[in-house]
Amino acid sequence: MGMNNNLLESFNPYRDKVQATLKDIIDGHPSSLNPILRYHMGWQDENGTPRREEAGKFIRPILCLLSCQAIGGDISRMLPAAAALELIHNFSLIHDDIQDESNERHHQPTVWSLWGRSQAINAGDAMFTLVYLALIKLREKGISYEIIAGCTDMLSTACLELCQGQYLDIEYETRLDITVQDYLEMVAGKTAALIAVSTALGAYLGSEDEKVINDFRLFGKELGMAFQIGDDILGIWGTKESTGKSANDIYKKKKTLPVVYALQYSKGEEWKKLEKLYLKEYIEENDVIQVMDILNNLSAREYAQKLAAQYYYQALEQLDATGLDKTRQAPLRKIACFLLERDY
Repeated sequence: MGMNNNLLESFNPYRDKVQATLKDIIDGHPSSLNPILRYHMGWQDENGTPRREEAGKFIRPILCLLSCQAIGGDISRMLPAAAALELIHNFSLIHDDIQDESNERHHQPTVWSLWGRSQAINAGDAMFTLVYLALIKLREKGISYEIIAGCTDMLSTACLELCQGQYLDIEYETRLDITVQDYLEMVAGKTAALIAVSTALGAYLGSEDEKVINDFRLFGKELGMAFQIGDDILGIWGTKESTGKSANDIYKKKKTLPVVYALQYSKGEEWKKLEKLYLKEYIEENDVIQVMDILNNLSAREYAQKLAAQYYYQALEQLDATGLDKTRQAPLRKIACFLLERDY
């Protein structure tokens, strides 16, 4: 974890710039929802008292800034676009917590658990609207409306893919016939689309070369797939202290990769047992132990780790395809490595 912390700290200057831009955007459009948005961002507690602890890691905006920098772009001009990515990510988290009925995020009560579902939907909608107000701020940085329209197109398309992935995620909750292929299609929308647009947007704001922009998009997409599979592994075998999320994913009957793999490849008694457990309304501690046993018997964890590594290496190949030398690639390779090896 030491290396991971140091690595994250090495990106602090980027994080600070994004944080300042986000505060500028959220506080620059005052509304009655601002205390909720500021709470969700980790800037204050539910009573409005400022908090020192910052919740976000800002992975998507950092990937965006690093992609722009790698091809020689000026990152100070594109900070509002990087902030827009973080706003999309957070709008989706606020709504996601309502859909999953999650009570905790980053060891703090979720927005809906404090303010109720209806106001949390409003807060998520407000966060989403700020995305477009953030993009308009690019004009102040001397970026043309034509380029801003291109950014809007890219981000809106990614948001639709995100909603599609989220739709499938919920749709799969009640189904036992989903395959690894179905799962990968869901993750391509739910997680990879936003990470892909983060790297593509950075390249788009730093270069006019369509091939390079597309290589960056594919780098982000492969990286997003690896990142989500890593998340799935942590959701079952990670500790609550490190992930900050409440309860093991098996309790929530989430169809994450190891479980989907087990549903697809278990046979006979094992399959019947999984079917019985996943058809129950509530999963108890003893059920979780039984599911874990089946996952271990099928080496589901090893399978997931192998697949995550495969996507990670495909991501690095896409980075090589950009034609950038290793020195320019280095920061992006560092963050890619961090995303694969993290234990939070």
